[in-house]
Amino acid sequence: MRFISIAGMALALMLVPVAEATDGRTITMRADLGTDGVTEVRALTYHPMETGRRIDLTTGELIPAHYITNISATSNGVSVFRGVIGTMVSKNPYFSFKFRGGAVGDVVELSWEDNLGDSHSATVSIQ
Repeated sequence: MRFISIAGMALALMLVPVAEATDGRTITMRADLGTDGVTEVRALTYHPMETGRRIDLTTGELIPAHYITNISATSNGVSVFRGVIGTMVSKNPYFSFKFRGGAVGDVVELSWEDNLGDSHSATVSIQ
């Protein structure tokens, strides 16, 4: 734990490690078909999600912006989810959504692109 003082008040900062993919993955996901015929997709994306407004405490300079701007999902080529996001989302964002029309074995593809032009995708079969 690290302590800092702001205007005479002592604040404790606890540094908590954030999960990182160590095998090169940028998206970890799962898709499950419920008994009601609704498919639930849960995905953890590994991304720094820097706002461009945070200062590096060692150099005193702004950390450049680097965040996901678009995310989308398809099931067997049909769009089932789209989102436009920005700097308000934290590091390694978690996404969850549901859709009707999936079946066990269908392939769900999730992809994202960021403000620097990087893009990644992952696929999973509905279970």
